[in-house]
Amino acid sequence: MTSSAPRRTVLAAALAAAAGVAAPVALAQAAEEPRTATGRSAASGRSKSLVDHPQSPVDQPKSLVDHAKRLVDYHAWTTAADWHTGSHRGTAVAHAARPGIRLARPLGTVDYQDPHTHKTTTWEYATWTSPVHTLKVPATEAVASWNAHTPAGTWIAVELRGTYRGGGQTPWYVMGRWTSGDGDGDIRRTSVDDQKDGRSSISTDTFAIDDPSSGLRLDAYQLRLTLHRRPGTRLTPTVWRLGAMGSDIPDRFEVPPSEPVRVGRELHVPRYSQEIHKGQYPEYDNGGEAWCSPTSSQMIIESWGRKPTPEDLAWVNPSYADPQVCQAARHTYDYQYEGCGNWPFNAAYAATYHGLEAVITRLASLTDAERLVHAGIPVITSQSFLKSELDGAGYGTAGHLMTVIGFTPSGDVIANDPASPNDAAVRRVYKRRQFENIWLRTKRYDDKGKVKSGSGGVCYLYWPTGPTPRQRRVLRELGLS
Repeated sequence: MTSSAPRRTVLAAALAAAAGVAAPVALAQAAEEPRTATGRSAASGRSKSLVDHPQSPVDQPKSLVDHAKRLVDYHAWTTAADWHTGSHRGTAVAHAARPGIRLARPLGTVDYQDPHTHKTTTWEYATWTSPVHTLKVPATEAVASWNAHTPAGTWIAVELRGTYRGGGQTPWYVMGRWTSGDGDGDIRRTSVDDQKDGRSSISTDTFAIDDPSSGLRLDAYQLRLTLHRRPGTRLTPTVWRLGAMGSDIPDRFEVPPSEPVRVGRELHVPRYSQEIHKGQYPEYDNGGEAWCSPTSSQMIIESWGRKPTPEDLAWVNPSYADPQVCQAARHTYDYQYEGCGNWPFNAAYAATYHGLEAVITRLASLTDAERLVHAGIPVITSQSFLKSELDGAGYGTAGHLMTVIGFTPSGDVIANDPASPNDAAVRRVYKRRQFENIWLRTKRYDDKGKVKSGSGGVCYLYWPTGPTPRQRRVLRELGLS
């Protein structure tokens, strides 16, 4: 769960779409508080759209399936051919089993003053800029995510520049300055505050149109990578996946229920409680009570057979249980946001483990989650709710991450909920209707009756670079490969 006073700004919700026109789906942002579909905390909404149709994609008419595909646009560059389409300035394609971008011939040097260490360091740099991607969904939000290897003494910056409907461009917005390490020779991974142009702005890790009711939308975008390294070395970051999700989600307090289709399967996923880490390493978002995001990430990473080495964990107090959760919190921590709930930073951390890919996206219903689970891929979901809205949870939260690992024969959700008193209590069964609504809605009431936002179906997805044919098919159908 988030700490008691969530730091993320909840962005304004979009208004109702014109009668008879389905509203596009908006993105959520990246904190442990679910964001709006238009913002970092929870999703915004409009009148109900076909994304909420209760039938599964298998049972839906083709027109509905095609419509659902238009509601969220995730696009990524991952192949050698993809990387060759971009503009290289000092970068080159690393041809390997997993092609990527690497620093080949530095353009020059740049001085960077780290706002968190206050050190100024000189770095060599080179850039790669993507082609313009025209969104299938004119968007009110966009979230970038990436998979990269950053040896000690290297780092990357990810930027987004958008084109507005009707003309004009955003500035180059920084979506993250990232490295996997935090040693003496590394920068501190960070989001960047106070980025805006009067029409759009960045909330931690999410681009958002400031006033969706105006009709302004993002029609296209480019992403730019800047790779950095210490001068005089041959080290280089390598980026294997770079992508972004754009969407425009309808406002809704209630989401029509989906019908169970692929049920009765439960995946084997380790169970870790964030609560047993209370008071540990408070420099990382006040300790384990706020570590729902990295705890969920670590559970799924280990479900794929990956884990930190003993050397990785040598820094952790040996008296602490589940030291890998402390490791995940440390290496997802955003020094600007002062929390471990930066969504792309969690995905990037997962992808530091060999052979894992990771993205941030949004799903339309629990039937999509069923399809993934049926194919063997668990789903990390973001939701916010009152204690009375989720039977069996025993708490309420302004924002919380948990993992969907299965479905009972009747279609209820089997979740590993890190907000549990101990590891043994992590496995929970939640009522399908309650869980689906608190996850997919974009508007909710807090315990004082004030309107707040919800995540609108945001999720983290991690899977192997060599998925099975069934996994590959489901990922392709959901627009992720």
